[in-house]
Amino acid sequence: MTQIRIHGRGGQGVVTAAELIAIAAFNDKRQAQAFPSFGVERTGAPIEAFVRLADKPIKTREHVYEPDILIVLDASLLSTIDIAKGSKPNTKLIINTAKNKDKIKVNINQTNIFAVDATKIALDIIGRNIANTVTLGALAKATGLVSLDGLKAAIKQKFSDKGKDIIAKNIKAVEKAYKC
Repeated sequence: MTQIRIHGRGGQGVVTAAELIAIAAFNDKRQAQAFPSFGVERTGAPIEAFVRLADKPIKTREHVYEPDILIVLDASLLSTIDIAKGSKPNTKLIINTAKNKDKIKVNINQTNIFAVDATKIALDIIGRNIANTVTLGALAKATGLVSLDGLKAAIKQKFSDKGKDIIAKNIKAVEKAYKC
């Protein structure tokens, strides 16, 4: 079983990112579980969401305390919370940042850090700072946990009510992040 913890701020699509990973995994014929952890936080407050992926049924329902993968949608969180808490020697970090990965100061092995400027990609392609879906392209590339095709299908499913233009832009942005 692979466990993922996603960090971001309220309003950045942390919960949607978790749901998209789970849908992509289902599309890839895997088992998945996604759920948020937040209370009365407001827009901008730090929040977390969790995802588990496996090839057999997932029975545990607790938070992810020892993540195999960390996704950080807002690099400013590195200075406010311990995003690496519970990480293992082989934990991978996918982070939305314009910085080179060598400049990221976090207690994760540098070879396991994957930096993508998802904000820039989102602004260039989608026209809005919506980096959550873009970051998932980097996740697919860095880990192979979900396929690019599974992720594209998940975007089509999740955003079916938002129109073809939004779907096309998100898919294009995910593809660009995957190629980085």
